[in-house]
Amino acid sequence: MGGHPWWYLVSYEKDVAHSLESLRQREFRAGRYNPAENFPRFPVDLSHAPGCKHSSIDEAREDSDADGTRSILDVSRVGDEPDYDVVAPLPDEALMEHFATTKPTAEDVEDCDELFEDLERGKGIYVVVYDNGQPSQVFFAGYSYD
Repeated sequence: MGGHPWWYLVSYEKDVAHSLESLRQREFRAGRYNPAENFPRFPVDLSHAPGCKHSSIDEAREDSDADGTRSILDVSRVGDEPDYDVVAPLPDEALMEHFATTKPTAEDVEDCDELFEDLERGKGIYVVVYDNGQPSQVFFAGYSYD
């Protein structure tokens, strides 16, 4: 079938791992993941919340089988390099290539479909997003496993 892209913009926190875990918990409680709903919608509509259908994120991941959750639940930690189950920072070279700056805006990242071209299934990236030169949001993006 093929992987499904997912992406989120959340408020910036200096600890990206905390931002990731807060986002994962939010999406899990809302039920915006497979198999609670087969194909979660992106961009995320916070008013759409079909509700959690599992007792834990691990149970949801197990129940999603080879498809993955098609959501941020497909990754559980922040790392320095792309890997399965990891979101890693987009390197400065890639930021310059895609945005001509190391401080992209929300509009920059939302309009950059090319970010998904180099992503592998089950892996994710994050980009700190800036507003007036200050960190304001974190953009998480990735692909489901299948």
